[in-house]
Amino acid sequence: MLRALVITMLVVAGVPSQAPESRRNTIVVFETDQGTLDLEVDGIHAPITAANFLKYVDGGFFNGGTVNRAVRPDNTVRHDVEIQVIQFQIDEARERQSLPPIPLERTSVTGLKHLDGTISMARNGPDTATRSFSIAIGDQPSMDFGGRRNPDGQGFAAFGRVVRGMDVVKKIQALPTGKAGPYGTESLAPPVRIVKAYRKPA
Repeated sequence: MLRALVITMLVVAGVPSQAPESRRNTIVVFETDQGTLDLEVDGIHAPITAANFLKYVDGGFFNGGTVNRAVRPDNTVRHDVEIQVIQFQIDEARERQSLPPIPLERTSVTGLKHLDGTISMARNGPDTATRSFSIAIGDQPSMDFGGRRNPDGQGFAAFGRVVRGMDVVKKIQALPTGKAGPYGTESLAPPVRIVKAYRKPA
C-alpha cells in the first residue's frame, strides 16, 4: 500500500520511477578471444543506460559479437578532436532484434566522466544510442557534455568502468587495423571475437 502510494506520488510529480534492478551496480564479464574483462555497470548514476545495457547482456546479444574498432593517434580518421577507444558490437545476426534507442544520460547530469577505463554508449545524434559501446583508453574529456567530439556538444553517456582487464583493452587497441571495415582505418582487421558476456555470479 505504502509502496504504491510512493510510486503514485512520483508519477504525479513527474519523476519516473526506477526499479531496484536499475539502481545498483552490476559486474558484467566479457570473454573475448584476446582475454577477459570485468565491467562495473553503474545503475546508480546512469540507471537508464545501465538497464538498457543489461537487457542486451541478459539477452545474449553480445555472444558472438565483436570488438571491431580501435581508435589511436596513428589511425584516427579525425584529427580535429582525437580520442582513444575500442568499440564493441552485438552479434550481427541479432541486429534486427535491437531495442529502441534510449534517452541520452548526459555526464552533466550523471556526474560520470570519461576517464581511463570508462564504458560509454556509442551514438549518432542525442537519444539514438542502442547497443554499441566503447571503452576509453586514457582520460577523454572531449567525450563529456560540452566536449567537442560531437558537434552538438551533448557528449556521450558514460555508464560504468573497467574494473579488471585494462591490459586486455590496451592489447586490443594495439592490434592491426585496416580500411576494409565500417570504420575505415580504425577498423580492427580482423575484429576481435566476443565469446560471451554475462553477469558475474555473486
